[in-house]
Amino acid sequence: MGVLGRSAPQVRTRRRDTLVRQHRSFPRLFGSLLLVVAAGVSSVGAAPERVRPAPAHDVKARPLGQVVPAPARVRPGGSPYAITASTRIRVDASRADSREARRIGSYLAGLLRPSTGYALPVTEGHGDGGIRLRLGSSDRSLGEEGYRLESGRGGVTLTAREPAGLFHGVQTLRQLLPASVEERSRQRGPWTIAGGTITDTPRYAYRGAMLDVSRHFMTVSQVKLYIDQLALYKINKLHLHLSDDQGWRIAVDSWPRLAAYGGSTQVGGGPGGYYTKAQYRDLVSYAASRQLEVIPEIDLPGHTNAALASYAELNCDGVAPPLYTGTSVGFSSLCAGKEVTYDFVDDVVRELAALTPGKYLHIGGDEAHSTSHEDYVAFMDRAQAIVRKYGKTVVGWHQLTGATPVKGAVAQYWGYDETGADERLRVAAATKAGTRLVLSPADRVYLDMKYDRNTVLGQAWAGYTEVDRAYDWNPATYLADAGVAEDAVLGVEAPLWTETIVTSDQLESMAFPRLPGVAELGWSPAATHDWNTYKSRLAAQGPRMTALGIDYYRSPLVPWPAG
Repeated sequence: MGVLGRSAPQVRTRRRDTLVRQHRSFPRLFGSLLLVVAAGVSSVGAAPERVRPAPAHDVKARPLGQVVPAPARVRPGGSPYAITASTRIRVDASRADSREARRIGSYLAGLLRPSTGYALPVTEGHGDGGIRLRLGSSDRSLGEEGYRLESGRGGVTLTAREPAGLFHGVQTLRQLLPASVEERSRQRGPWTIAGGTITDTPRYAYRGAMLDVSRHFMTVSQVKLYIDQLALYKINKLHLHLSDDQGWRIAVDSWPRLAAYGGSTQVGGGPGGYYTKAQYRDLVSYAASRQLEVIPEIDLPGHTNAALASYAELNCDGVAPPLYTGTSVGFSSLCAGKEVTYDFVDDVVRELAALTPGKYLHIGGDEAHSTSHEDYVAFMDRAQAIVRKYGKTVVGWHQLTGATPVKGAVAQYWGYDETGADERLRVAAATKAGTRLVLSPADRVYLDMKYDRNTVLGQAWAGYTEVDRAYDWNPATYLADAGVAEDAVLGVEAPLWTETIVTSDQLESMAFPRLPGVAELGWSPAATHDWNTYKSRLAAQGPRMTALGIDYYRSPLVPWPAG
């Protein structure tokens, strides 16, 4: 179980009454993006304007490397670089890469212009001084997501082989600046970046966050806001839980009542909602502009009451149940013995795969308590074959290992300290046959678990999860006692279930400050993981989160700055 009985009260930075707080304004990317100096904004992707929070009075430069996630290698030294009114952002890339490099340069300019008040023109070609973005490095050690940041009196240079690395480098650069750089109105400087070199690559290729939009529907603006927050901490996967008993959240042309009727409610009986195909494409595109891959989930064969209520023929008895607005689990099941069930799965997967450019498609598979083991195995065999038919890699919750995972499948482990040995050994056996694991232990990284007994939101079935518990574990050895080898771990993911979550403020108060710690577990080398040093770096994120309008929980375990 989790750490019990924390007595300090939960304190949040702000409370706002609006249901949807819109996030910062960025114009959409175009191939030839014009500078919008007069408007003071230019960036990757489109987002509605957000309410500007109270100013953050933190103008101190960050020591090199004092960022989250911790960089792999830091060599401080030399004079700092100061951003001034004469600073330019110089894009240096091969012709094939220039468009992506310019997009990222414009994104950086959009971050810095409002708070500095500087024009920060984005120019292409070689030149000395300013902030230089170099894409197309021949340094293979940087991989697909790594970067090198070199800072000195004459300027800052970010170097990467691929756009993802350059984008991640920008996140480090912004964290090296004072927290007030995140404000949307002009602030006082100076805007200095410490001198030295950071060379940084991720520990795991998969660093994810899951958002449940089924229990309570989250609008496009709410999801985009979360994407921006995830990007700051180098998260690269957004797992969207699109269907459950309480709501179906994606339009399917061949089964239109899934969204129109199955999406018409949510926990507590609210209005629900769903994404049109155009809205879903917009989310996928926006996530990609922040270097996040969207992984859609249709939970099967259980957690399907919204579908069963929408189409009577999916039920074994041919009778559609009523819509469901409660929070119980395990009572629903598709009819594994009916051929129409597989027509349904084929249509849904086909349409969703066509909308999703990423490699993964998640088919759930958990808590199928109303499906017999025999039917479960038969169903998952056919469902996995359908996913592969449409060119996607199967992802399922770790109960998938109770069937036969197909070659290349990924199992998402959500067990916790009290999970039985038999279940852990079954998961380990699957890894020995080639199944990779994404680790989401519920008593460590389920962001809907309460911090302590005083936490108003969330649940506690896996115990209480304070910030230290969410951070202080090692993915490489978490299941080693069951026989899971380190190389079987693909990465980590922090799920956020929304039985009690409606607003963005509520989402943030549960995700932050635990999410940055999970991001560090996924990105930073194991040697950097130390709670005592991490909590100081996390504390320095407090003013930044305030400036960004993130309604974070002020854990008593973290030495947050006063004020």
